[in-house]
Amino acid sequence: MTPPGPLDHRTRIKICGLTREEDLDAAVDAGADAVGFVLWAKSPRCVSARRAGELSRRLPPFVTPVLLFVNASDEEVRTGCDAVPAALLQFHGDETPQRCLELARGRPYMRAARVPLDSSVPFDLLEFVDLHSQARAVLVDAHVDGYGGSGKTFEWSRLPTNVDCHLVLSGGLTPANVTDGIVQVRPRCKTLAVDVSSGVEAVSAEGAALKGIKDAAKIHRFVAAVRAADVLLARSTHALLSST
Repeated sequence: MTPPGPLDHRTRIKICGLTREEDLDAAVDAGADAVGFVLWAKSPRCVSARRAGELSRRLPPFVTPVLLFVNASDEEVRTGCDAVPAALLQFHGDETPQRCLELARGRPYMRAARVPLDSSVPFDLLEFVDLHSQARAVLVDAHVDGYGGSGKTFEWSRLPTNVDCHLVLSGGLTPANVTDGIVQVRPRCKTLAVDVSSGVEAVSAEGAALKGIKDAAKIHRFVAAVRAADVLLARSTHALLSST
């Protein structure tokens, strides 16, 4: 297994669980690289394939739409891809490597790995990456009921230091903790992106989470925190190289 490369790239950002035009526009304005649409009926952030298509048509060039599926049927994936032809696919359920290939039908996809919240429960990310070697990236998320979106964070220190693939860090990220997450995880893999949903959502006057409704100010703070992590790591790398 080859070691991770130098820390010289910009951390890519995906804002997931979008349901409204104004939230998509806020994500684009803040500088997101990708936006996610949940096509799983049991999610409170679910949108129809048609709605995902409507929203994705607002995207400017070079912002990637991502369609999230959980144990979907062939027809569900086909309908989503017809509605959003340029989409990257995200398989977030219990799909086997072979099932991912069958559903993707030659399209690029990433596979979600669900990391147990209980650190005593074994989880082998290197084995998972090897099994899903055809995936464009592996997204690491907390293993919770409902396949993500709970705002739970797993222990980042559980991830191996020599992951030979592109990782996407997800699960409980917020503007307050994403800098630390990037600093901890980015040296462990080829490249790192981050994926946020609940961490940039609005709350009601009573303090309840409004699932699927984003807060533009939180999105901008999240992106700023990611860029702060990039600067911090670049300075650390430069200092390390200068001392050798």
